[in-house]
Amino acid sequence: MKNEKHALAFGLSAVLLWSTVATAFKLTLQEFTPIQMLAVASLVSALALIFICYFQGKLGQLYTTFFSNPLYYLVLGLINPLAYYLILFKAYDLLPASQAQPLNYSWAITLTLMAAVFLGQKIRKQDWIACVLGYAGVVVIATKGDVLALNFDSPLGVGLALLSTLLWAGYWILNTKNKADPVVGVLLGFLVALPFTFGIAFFEGASWNITSKGWMAVTYVGLFEMGVTFVLWLSALKATSNTARISNLIFISPFISLILLAYIIGETIPPSTLVGLVMIVSGLVIQQIKGKTKAATS
Repeated sequence: MKNEKHALAFGLSAVLLWSTVATAFKLTLQEFTPIQMLAVASLVSALALIFICYFQGKLGQLYTTFFSNPLYYLVLGLINPLAYYLILFKAYDLLPASQAQPLNYSWAITLTLMAAVFLGQKIRKQDWIACVLGYAGVVVIATKGDVLALNFDSPLGVGLALLSTLLWAGYWILNTKNKADPVVGVLLGFLVALPFTFGIAFFEGASWNITSKGWMAVTYVGLFEMGVTFVLWLSALKATSNTARISNLIFISPFISLILLAYIIGETIPPSTLVGLVMIVSGLVIQQIKGKTKAATS
């Protein structure tokens, strides 16, 4: 049954939680290496999703779903969470979160271009405008406004943040062929990735002498970036009859995130970050408005 109040509550809860994760990333990376952080957060996410699947009566689907196409789910798990989050966490390790978060937020524009290449979808005029605005915003953020000099604080960090958008968009393109329950599909990704993440983490040989603050931070990341929040968002979309209205809530997330970074982490937010983020979000809004207009006239 559709319930707009429930949909709004689920959607706002997801957006508010996602708004905190950039801050949680930086706090966690003060004590964990990126691969350590990924290993522990993935374990927390897997346990949370197992509990949710058990509560929803879906645990029995895990075996049949995986063995219906094991290579497909292996590839998905290696992309997300393994490659995507490892690269994203490393980008956050190299860049201020106020740069890494808006750069990663451009993934939806990357998805438009990749969908045209791999799915044969047509790129509309509005999509091109969105792409130009979005990637111009990326350059403004990455150069701190000194666009002509193209001087990056961390070229590797910027490159990794943009690479994460390719991986995330690629993951969702592969998911267009996934007929499984979405929560089961995400849980399988974590279960596939866990042996690899812990194997790499222990091979790295970094110290596991972590304070209680660090363990709380990484647990928060596992629950509210990679686990429970995904289920809240799916619940919001399932409960609403107006998907566009719920989806548009996500646009407030990066701005709340910057406020939290300034007040909790103490990061200085350059004016160029706000300008670039407005450009990226404006491009995404243009895509949304076009979609609604087309649906109304068709």
